[in-house]
Amino acid sequence: MSSTGSCSPPQWWKRGRALLPGRGDYAGLSRSWRNDVLAGLTVGVVALPLALAFGISAGLGAEAGLVTAIVAGLVAAVFGGSNVQVSGPTGAMTVVLVPLVARHGVEAVFTVAILAGLLIVVAGVIGFGRYLAYIPWPVIEGFTAGIAVIIFLQQAPAALGVAPPEGENVAAVAFRALRDALGGGGSWWALALVGVVVVVMVGAPKIHRGLPASLLAVVAATAVSVLADAPVGLIGELPSSLPSPSLPNLEVGVVSDLFGAILAVAALAALESLLSAKVADGMAGVGRHDPNRELIGQGLANIASPLFGGMPATGAIARTAVNVKAGARTRLAAIVHSLLLIAVVLAGASLVARIPIAALAGVLMVTAVRMIERHNLLSIVRATRSDTVILVVTAVVTVAFDLILAVQIGMAVAAVLALRHLARTSVPIAEPLPLIDADTAAELRADHIVSYRFDGALFFGAVQRFLDELTSIGDVRVVILRLPQLQILDATGAQALGEIIETLEGRGITVLLKGPRPEHLRILREVGAIDRLAHENHLFDDLDAAMAHARSHLQRDRHHTPDSNATGDPTHLRS
Repeated sequence: MSSTGSCSPPQWWKRGRALLPGRGDYAGLSRSWRNDVLAGLTVGVVALPLALAFGISAGLGAEAGLVTAIVAGLVAAVFGGSNVQVSGPTGAMTVVLVPLVARHGVEAVFTVAILAGLLIVVAGVIGFGRYLAYIPWPVIEGFTAGIAVIIFLQQAPAALGVAPPEGENVAAVAFRALRDALGGGGSWWALALVGVVVVVMVGAPKIHRGLPASLLAVVAATAVSVLADAPVGLIGELPSSLPSPSLPNLEVGVVSDLFGAILAVAALAALESLLSAKVADGMAGVGRHDPNRELIGQGLANIASPLFGGMPATGAIARTAVNVKAGARTRLAAIVHSLLLIAVVLAGASLVARIPIAALAGVLMVTAVRMIERHNLLSIVRATRSDTVILVVTAVVTVAFDLILAVQIGMAVAAVLALRHLARTSVPIAEPLPLIDADTAAELRADHIVSYRFDGALFFGAVQRFLDELTSIGDVRVVILRLPQLQILDATGAQALGEIIETLEGRGITVLLKGPRPEHLRILREVGAIDRLAHENHLFDDLDAAMAHARSHLQRDRHHTPDSNATGDPTHLRS
C-alpha cells in the first residue's frame, strides 16, 4: 500500500512551526556575519543614548530604558518576524507611559507591559498582523508627526533645567516649563548643553555619514559638563548588572483598573512594530517580514522586559533604519546590539552615570524633528484635500488627546471620506443602445426605450444619488438597467434598487434588468428587489434579448395586450 502523504504533518502544525525560530532565520550568515556584527555594534552605539533618554522621559529612569533595550531587543530579535528589526524603548511608548506613571505609579507599568505582551502574542497567533495593510498612509504619517511633536514637547523641562510641572497634557506642561524658566527658575547650562548636542548631531553626518552622531553628541555634552563643573542634573548611578527577574502585582482588581492602559500599550506596540518592519522590508532587500510572527516576538519581548524592570517595547524605526544602512542581513545584528548594551552595563555604568539629563533631552529633540518626513507630508498635502484632512486630524488628535484614539479617528475619517468619494463616483450612466441601422434608432427613440449602465458601487453611501438620477427620468416607456459592471452591492443598495423598480413601475415605466452577477443576484432576491419587477421575464442575461422584449412589450401595449400574457424566450431568462 502506498504511504505517499501519510507522514505529512497537519496544516496547523506547519502554520504553528512557521511562527517559531528556525535555522532559516540565519540563512546566509556564513557570508554576512561580519557585516551583521559591525551593524550590531553600530546600532548598539546609537541605541545607548536613546535607551537612556526614553527611560528617563517615561519617568522610569535610565536603568529601565537600558534594560528594555537589552532584554526586549534580544527576545524580539530571536522570536520576531523580521530579520533586521531592532526593538527597544521608543518615543511613542513614552507618550503612553507618562500619564500611566503619573496616575498609577511605576509598578503599574510592569503589570501593563506583561498583560499587553500576552495580548500581542494572541494577536499574532490568530493572524492579526495582516490587517496592517488597511491603515491608510495619511493616518500613519499623521500619527508619526503627532508623536514627534509630543516627544519634542516632553523634553522642554529637562532642556530648560526646570522641575517637570504638574499635568498630563504635554503642550500645557511645556508651556508651564517655559514660563518657569523665563521666571528665573531655569538653567542656562542645561540649555547650553542642548545646544552642544544639536550642533554635534547636525554637523557630524556632514563630516561622515557613518559617524554615530547621537553618541558623539552625548560624549561632547558630558565632557563640557564635567570640565566646567556645570550645575545640571545627571543620570546618576546605574547598577553594574541586570536586575533579578520578578513578577509584578497581577491581582484582578489591579488589572481591571489598568485595562484601558493594557489595550493602549498592546495596540501601540503592535502598530509601531509592524510599521517599522514594513519600512525595513523596503530598505533591506532581504525578503518580507512575517507580520504574525513579528507580533509574537514583540509580545514575548514585552512579557520578558518588565520581569527585569524594563518598560514596554516596540520595533524602533530609527534604530532599524541604522541597522539596515550599516549592512545587517540577519537577526544576528540585533542580537549583537543587545550584547553590546550588556557590556555597557557590566563595564561602563560609572561613565554613563555622569551623562547630563539635558544632553539626552537634546538627543530626543533632534530625533523628534527627524521623525517628521517633510517630503512625505508635502506629498500627501499635494495629493488630495481628503488626504490632507486625514493627516491633520490624526496629528492633532495624537497631540491633544491620545495615540490610539488618534488612529481610530484617523481611520474613521479616512473611511467616511473614501465612502463619500465612492458614492460621488458611483452613478448610473445613460448610454445608447447598440443599434442596427438609422431606422431602428428612430423607432427606439419614438418608443422611448432607454438604457442605464451601473458602474462602481451601489451601497448605502450611493443610494440617494441613484434614486435621484433614475426617478427623475422623463418621457420614457421602458428602462433597461444593465448591472454586469456593478462591482459592489450591499443590502441597502439592493433595497434601493428595489425602490427604484417600484417607483418606475408605479409611474407606468417598465423596468428590465440585464445581467446581475450571481453574488449580486442572490442579494437582490434576498431583499425582495427581484419580486418588484412586473414580470419574472424581465430579468435577462443578454442585452439584445432585453431590447427585443422591450420593443415587443411596447407593441403589445399599443394593442392593449397585458404583459402577463407575454411569452418571452426562456433561453434569454435567468432561472
